[in-house]
Amino acid sequence: MPTWPGAPASVVLRVRDGRVERVGESGDLAEPRPWASVSKLAVGLAMAVEVDLGRRAYEEVLGPDGATLAHLLAHASGLGLEEGDRVQPVGTRRVYSNAGVDRAARAVAGEGREATWLAERVFAPLGMSSALEGRAAAGVVGSTNDLVALAAAWLAPGLVTAATRDRAIAPYLAGLAGVVPGFGRFDPCPWGLGPEVAGEKHHWMGAWPPASFGHFGQSGALVLANADEGVAVVATSTVAFGPWAVELWPTWTGAMRERALG
Repeated sequence: MPTWPGAPASVVLRVRDGRVERVGESGDLAEPRPWASVSKLAVGLAMAVEVDLGRRAYEEVLGPDGATLAHLLAHASGLGLEEGDRVQPVGTRRVYSNAGVDRAARAVAGEGREATWLAERVFAPLGMSSALEGRAAAGVVGSTNDLVALAAAWLAPGLVTAATRDRAIAPYLAGLAGVVPGFGRFDPCPWGLGPEVAGEKHHWMGAWPPASFGHFGQSGALVLANADEGVAVVATSTVAFGPWAVELWPTWTGAMRERALG
């Protein structure tokens, strides 16, 4: 199996008796590192908190042409990767869209308040020292330990209700085709309300079951979890995503799942 370059840090998690425990860990877990698009898991969790508080609804229209909060979080709004890119009809394709996630965060938090909003909704309640240092879709910087706290909040919900968590990790408009950046086109390409959902895709999630969910980022960070099995793996990297990750991750994530289950 190819090796992970640089100085990665990783933690394998398992739920036992309702509590999330660490099965294994390696690397510098305290060093702040960029999460890149794994930041979308923090945004998705913050949105779930808003829904549970009754302040927002996934059906609320926040984007162009009737695009709802759910459309924006699930890359189904038709907005392109970045502002100004080609726009597709709402709900017709899974167009991976940083612009859509940014728009959702601005609409809910208020222009310029995204960092404070994430801190209030997610980072502070989970005891994290992470901070949003850029755009909501990809700007979180935090330690691997903090990423573990975020993964645990998705794996064993306490910050939000189990029902809201389950809705967020279920495929939204499950039949849409789309592209997973770095791994190609999939038909269908299931996605939840923030997290990517494995479905039948054969890519970075390796042999994890269809209901598995998570996200990876161009920084080389990733979170992958399965709520039914009660397992997760978290990793950060000092080397940006590239061909090494495309080759390594399908096998590596599978090995980490076996370790968690074992």
